[in-house]
Amino acid sequence: MSAARRKRRGRSTKPKAVRAIPSRPDMVRVRRSRVHGRGMFALRRIRKGTRIIEYFGDRVSHREADLRYEDKDISDNHTFLFIVDRGVVIDGGVNGNEARFINHSCDPNCESVIDDRRVFIEAIRTIRPGEELTYDYQIGRDREDPPNVDDIFACRCGASSCRGSMLWPPRRRVRRART
Repeated sequence: MSAARRKRRGRSTKPKAVRAIPSRPDMVRVRRSRVHGRGMFALRRIRKGTRIIEYFGDRVSHREADLRYEDKDISDNHTFLFIVDRGVVIDGGVNGNEARFINHSCDPNCESVIDDRRVFIEAIRTIRPGEELTYDYQIGRDREDPPNVDDIFACRCGASSCRGSMLWPPRRRVRRART
């Protein structure tokens, strides 16, 4: 299982000129999360459709991302890698910003959007003050995944719609033969 396969995926939009968003320290703050490690929390109400933050980090090729993390323990699910397109990966663990602390949820309040080869996090519903920002990582499955890959990438979001894994697509259920 390669490190480059363990990257978050974003919803892509048509290429266009993308305006930079200013830093918004009055909108969000990173602190301890009940979901996992640290998380990003709203300091005030954030309206649906608000572009909250850009995902920063080293922009590298998929090959470079694989090389950087080739010695990583296969059971380590911690990743700051984000797929931009077939050629570029953002490594938020190197020169990254607070966006790397946004946790996964199967019932998210944000989504990742790729505009002009840049990754932004946008609210998909109104977010209340104190609420943790989340989006669905949709980490891609790979044919070389170990049998326990869903355990390695287990989801801790606690949503009623939780699929139990940060991986996408969800694991197929094995159908029992009719007797």
